[in-house]
Amino acid sequence: MSPKNVVFKKVSRDKSVAVYMGKRDFVDRVDSVDPVDGVIVIDPEALQGRKAFVTLSCTFRYGRDDMDVMGIAFRRELYLSTRQVYPPLQDRDKGVHTKSQARLLRKLGTNAYPFFFEFPDNLPCSVALQPAPHDVGKQCAVEFEIKAFSAESQDAKVRKRSTVKLLLRKVQYGPESEGTAPCVETTRDFVMSDKPLHVKASLDKEVYYHGETIKVHVNVTNNSSKNIKNILLSVDQVATVVLYSNDSYVKCVDIEDSGDSVSAGATLQKVYSMLPLLANNRERRGIALDGKLKHEDTNLASSSIVKEGVLKEVMGIMVSYRVMVKLIVGGMMGSSEVGLEVPFKLMHPKPDAEEMVFQEFKRSYLKGIIADDEDEDGNVSGGDDMAPKEK
Repeated sequence: MSPKNVVFKKVSRDKSVAVYMGKRDFVDRVDSVDPVDGVIVIDPEALQGRKAFVTLSCTFRYGRDDMDVMGIAFRRELYLSTRQVYPPLQDRDKGVHTKSQARLLRKLGTNAYPFFFEFPDNLPCSVALQPAPHDVGKQCAVEFEIKAFSAESQDAKVRKRSTVKLLLRKVQYGPESEGTAPCVETTRDFVMSDKPLHVKASLDKEVYYHGETIKVHVNVTNNSSKNIKNILLSVDQVATVVLYSNDSYVKCVDIEDSGDSVSAGATLQKVYSMLPLLANNRERRGIALDGKLKHEDTNLASSSIVKEGVLKEVMGIMVSYRVMVKLIVGGMMGSSEVGLEVPFKLMHPKPDAEEMVFQEFKRSYLKGIIADDEDEDGNVSGGDDMAPKEK
């Protein structure tokens, strides 16, 4: 059965403004980004002469909002753009940019007004570092948010009861073109050994999708007089917080202790299977995750792909992956290591056209979080053929 067309709706407590959106995931294609579009519905009586605004923001958080040390806030706004929706500054029809907006406006009536934002090309994608189980409220994340509110002016103090917020995600899918399959090799000479050890490690392709098995081809030609006692493989995630400290967090997200040995003068050709999954790392603090929406699951963070010319310093958190192959070499004076580092990208596949708006990441459908009547957050049905979702 095909999924319903889901409409995300949330209403402020005083009912002055409500926000409707057809999706909460927006795709960054490196050279362009999906625009953010939606509709604001106002209640003229509840507004009591106030204006209605909508804001798109991108925030880098590195602690709880209530933490403030020596006047230093634990958050930084990377981007903020505000539009006045009501009274409208242009003809309502001129503000319609998408079919989703036009459809919503037809259903929601005369008090509905469209809004539209375009992302600048220098913003990061949604990403968060996983806190430890006891780190309640702590977070290090890049987050996107739509906020609708009513106030006397854009700069006036905004009341919480007149505000509604909806988290968004900016995501990247694997590139259309296939890159070169990674291949790394090294030769190691040893004292008191006439011939060297040669190791080659390669992958089938450059981009792997979340949940896909990674085949690692390892070729060992051991012409040395040393014995290889073991071969260890791991998938490492490298998350670099580039905005402030440039600290890097290297986390092993999958490991294989093969127990394979290669005697002096012997060779080995073998394919190892690696599968990095969040399911096996849920208790690991500091692992980078794709942005998470309330009530929804997520996955290991996708690799960061940055448009040429964009400063990496404004990207918040950069994520990359590598396969590490380590050979434990025996010797009279103890063991030594020979290692190779094979980089690759871990991303989402581009969904089919009919799934792009509503199916990707739509975990709450599986959990039954679909409301037909008004709930305490003000999420109500959007019409006969539109099912709402909670935040």
